[in-house]
Amino acid sequence: MRHAQCLRDLLRPLGVYNLEAPFNGGELDAQGEALDGVMAWLEEVQREASLTSAESWGLEEVASLFVRRPVAADPQKLAAALAALLRIGGDSFTLTAINDTVAGCGVPAVVKELGKGQVSVSFPGVAGEPANFPELKKIIEDILPAHLGIEYDFWFLTWQELEENFPNWRSIEDLLLSWTQLETFVEFL
Repeated sequence: MRHAQCLRDLLRPLGVYNLEAPFNGGELDAQGEALDGVMAWLEEVQREASLTSAESWGLEEVASLFVRRPVAADPQKLAAALAALLRIGGDSFTLTAINDTVAGCGVPAVVKELGKGQVSVSFPGVAGEPANFPELKKIIEDILPAHLGIEYDFWFLTWQELEENFPNWRSIEDLLLSWTQLETFVEFL
């Protein structure tokens, strides 16, 4: 009843109305309740209209403007990813801008120039191929200019690292790893 009290406070100095009478007070309470509802709705619209404060449907509305939804688990990360996509403009094709956009979209990748229209995309800290690689690949290829050739680099255990870190095959077999688990065992070495 915030607005009902505000209406009473506005009318009290006039001294014309009996603000506690059922007919005056009841009407002020009803109008105040309606204004409270409108204010709550306006506060929600104001919150959801900005990426810096949106928490639910505002983010979903902005995300629906794009071909693919950014990879993000929580509202803050989704807002950051959407902001990164909205920053893409005619001058957003520098390597720094591309990496900022890729990272802002929640893709754990780094783009490096190889020269002659080629770029390399790697996933630092991710052993092997990322679990959701097909979706990540689509997002990366939507961000990168179409004329670039893309080479994807993945991090796997090399034979040299295998020989340096394990004395024999028995020590490897004792870990009970599948071939895929062994290939991506790099993060544990």
